[in-house]
Amino acid sequence: MINKKKPEEYIRKILKDEYHDEWEKIFNDSALLQYLNLKSGAIHGNSKSRRSLANWYAIYAILNFYVNDGFVNNRKKYSDFDGFSYSELFNFQRMQYGGAKLQNHALNSRVNGEMADKITNDHSKYIIVRNGRKYLIHPDFIYVDGKDIAPVVLKIIKKYQKILYDKDHEFEVKLEELTTEKDLTKQRIQLKQLLTEDSEARIFEIISYCILETHYKGEHIFIGYTKESIKEEALRLYKTGRTNANDGGIDFVMRPLGRFFQVTEVGNYDKYFLDIDKINRYPLTFVVKTDKTAAEVKKELMDYGTEKSGGMKVLESKYHKAVEDVITINELKQWMDNMSEEEIKSTISEIDHYYKFEMNML
Repeated sequence: MINKKKPEEYIRKILKDEYHDEWEKIFNDSALLQYLNLKSGAIHGNSKSRRSLANWYAIYAILNFYVNDGFVNNRKKYSDFDGFSYSELFNFQRMQYGGAKLQNHALNSRVNGEMADKITNDHSKYIIVRNGRKYLIHPDFIYVDGKDIAPVVLKIIKKYQKILYDKDHEFEVKLEELTTEKDLTKQRIQLKQLLTEDSEARIFEIISYCILETHYKGEHIFIGYTKESIKEEALRLYKTGRTNANDGGIDFVMRPLGRFFQVTEVGNYDKYFLDIDKINRYPLTFVVKTDKTAAEVKKELMDYGTEKSGGMKVLESKYHKAVEDVITINELKQWMDNMSEEEIKSTISEIDHYYKFEMNML
C-alpha cells in the first residue's frame, strides 16, 4: 500500500475491541481500512481535508445492504450475487447525515480512482464493482486475513458520522448562544472566539464571508462606462456556492470590481498556486485561517512564487501579480472591532443563515 497514515484513535479503538492483538495486522493488511483512515481528516478542527461524505457513504450504502442481506462470512453466496440497485443505494446515501445533496460521482468513479491512486496503486482491480445499474464491493476488499471485516467497517463509518455530528452540534450550541446574547460586547467577544486556527474549515469560510460581506458593503467606489454615467456604488460580496465546492479556487466574488477570493489555510503553498493556475493566474485575494500577519503570509507567497517560477522573470511576475491581497484572522477581528451594533447583529444573522444552509437545515 502506497499511502500509510497512522490510524486515527477512533479506528484504532474499534479495531482493537474487535480483533485484540491482531488489530494492527488487520489494519495494515486492509486497503479499505487504510482508505477510510486516510479520509478521516475532517474529524480534526484544523483539518484541510473535506468531509468526503460521498466517498464514505458510497461504501456505507453497499456494505449496509451487504450485512442486512446476510452476506457476512458467506463469500460463495456473495460471489453469485449480481449487485445492489443504484436507486436503493442512492436513496440510502441521501438519508444519511449531511448526505441530502450528494450526487452519484463516488459510486461511479471517485472512490475507485482514489483507492487506486492513493492506497493500492492498482488500477486493474477496483473496490466498487459496477454491473450496469447495480453495484458491489469487491470481496478482496471485504475479506482480510480470512476475516469478513464488513461489520467492523460499518462501526467505523457510523463512528465517523457521530464525530462529525457532534462537531457540528457543538457549533450549533455556540451559535445559539451568540444569537440569543443581548450584550453587544459579549456578542463581539463570542464572535471573535469562533475565529481561530483550529476553526473547522467550513465554519471559518462561513464566518469570514459574513464579516467580509459586512465590511465591504460599507465601502463605496465611483464607476461608470462614461464620465457622464459615473455613479457611486457600494461594494458587494457574493458566495459562489457551498463551502468546499470544487469551483476552481473562487469562493467569493466582489461586484463591481470583479475581485476573486479564495479561503484557505497556511500550509502547503502548492495548493495556493494550484488555485492560481486553475484560473489562468487571475489575481486572487487569499483569506487565510492563520494568526500570522498578512504581511508574513504574503511574503511567503511571494518567495514561493519566485521559487516556483524556476528563475523565469516572466513567470515570477505573473505569480506575484496573481496574489492580489492577503487577509488573515487578524484583519477579520480588527474589522469586527469597527462594526456598529447593527452590523454585528447583521453579521451574526448571516452566519446563522449560511450555517443552516450548509447543514441542509433550511
